Amino acid sequence: MSLKQQASSGSEVDERLAALMTNANAVRAIAAAVEGTLGPKGLDTMLVDKFGDVVITNDGVTILTMMEASHPAARMVVNVARAQQEEVGDGTTTATVLAGALVGEAVSQVVRGVPVTRVIEGIKKGIALALEELNRLSRPVAGLDDPVLARVALIAGREHEDIAALVMEAARLTGREKLRERGFKLADAVMAKEGAENQVFQGVIITKEPMNTLMPTSLEDVKVLVVDDALEPEELEEEALGTEAGFKRYLELRQEFREWIHKIVELGVGLVLVDRGVDDEAEEILTDAGVMVIQRVANRELEKAREHTGARSIKRTGLKKSAGELENYLGRAARVEVDKKLELVRIFRGAGKPAATVLVGAATDEVVGERERIARDAASSLQAAVRGGYVPGGGAVELALSRYLSRQKSQVRGMAVYGFECVIEALKRPFMQIVTNAGFNPLEKIGDVLAAQEEKDSCSLAVDCETGEIADMLELGVVDPTPVKYHAIKAAGEIAVAILRIDTIIRMKEEEKKKNSHEEEWLER
Repeated sequence: MSLKQQASSGSEVDERLAALMTNANAVRAIAAAVEGTLGPKGLDTMLVDKFGDVVITNDGVTILTMMEASHPAARMVVNVARAQQEEVGDGTTTATVLAGALVGEAVSQVVRGVPVTRVIEGIKKGIALALEELNRLSRPVAGLDDPVLARVALIAGREHEDIAALVMEAARLTGREKLRERGFKLADAVMAKEGAENQVFQGVIITKEPMNTLMPTSLEDVKVLVVDDALEPEELEEEALGTEAGFKRYLELRQEFREWIHKIVELGVGLVLVDRGVDDEAEEILTDAGVMVIQRVANRELEKAREHTGARSIKRTGLKKSAGELENYLGRAARVEVDKKLELVRIFRGAGKPAATVLVGAATDEVVGERERIARDAASSLQAAVRGGYVPGGGAVELALSRYLSRQKSQVRGMAVYGFECVIEALKRPFMQIVTNAGFNPLEKIGDVLAAQEEKDSCSLAVDCETGEIADMLELGVVDPTPVKYHAIKAAGEIAVAILRIDTIIRMKEEEKKKNSHEEEWLER
């Protein structure tokens, strides 16, 4: 081959690798942004916006979603992190670190000349076998009193004992069956407020106050009406009001509406929750009758109140139903109480589905968000463990999976073995980063731990981050929910494969970008 042909061939290779190298660098940069937060000795990250406002956190998904990530590959990682958070509520840092390591190992193999398709084949095989083995190593939670749950909550809660205790109590009040429901998220029961006292109670919170100070601040044995609409009479067009017939119709509608409101009073309703606004006359009548009315309640809070009290939502036109029919729409609560200091209303012990609320106190407004994130992580991890069991933490189970894949390598044929080896090496990365963040030499420690795991045939040996000594993570109580690990490994594999499959990067025409943007807006609506 002539020098000209060699140069041409080299140029083509460089062009083919350009997209991969660019994307890989973006993924590794994202991983570098969060890897310092991993483990019990991980540090915080400060995020600063253009106005100088600051957020200090070591929550992976918060860092990823709030940081400026303009590169398309970086945004892919952020989107997968969001999906991980939505699915299991934790593990985004582990997923990102694994993805960065996996992409880095894959690029090294491609640069050496291994075809991308073979690398992808090996990665898919390795991830699939790792997930199978992870499920085999998983241990079930005995029940809500299992001590391992307290450890899960404490670790995910970054060693905040008060938060872990709150989350554990909330789990007990909610019940195991509810925690295992697919659509239920214990993290949604968490709320942090400046100046609040730590509290867990059976009930829900409405983050609004009653319409006026003349309404009661405390009610016992309460009937609850949920109006998924405005509590106002039907409106007429301006043109209609200008006619005699129209004005007469207006008076009829007002009278009819007034009768509906009196019907609410006669039914003995104590609390009315309204999705939208409330008419002035309705407010006056209900206030005089000692009814507590809260307007413009957020949809999510309205839904929680409805479920917990057993109420059925009703539109304003539904109020024309007879008193007997309306009775079937009412919910019940043992007590309703206004907290003027925190500007909210608590609904206690509803007659519907069980619900618990975790109210986390914070000394200042600056730490409210972080305390809430910590509590949500603890709640999500605890619920994940109840649903899918737990495995040793501290990077121990990833090392065990790496050892397992090394024994299975003979099953992989051809050049796919190089992709398989990428998974083996990437699985070592979480442990190495945890050890690094704890201030120890990762190369020294990983050799010692792998040898110890092999010698004792144990999947739970890692390094005690306090002493640097090899220790059994299960004995130390260092555990992670299996679903969190499962989705982290799965997500990392998906990111790596998606990045490796991109061969070319082409800038879209402005017209096409606008079209896609309009389509996305339409779909969101």
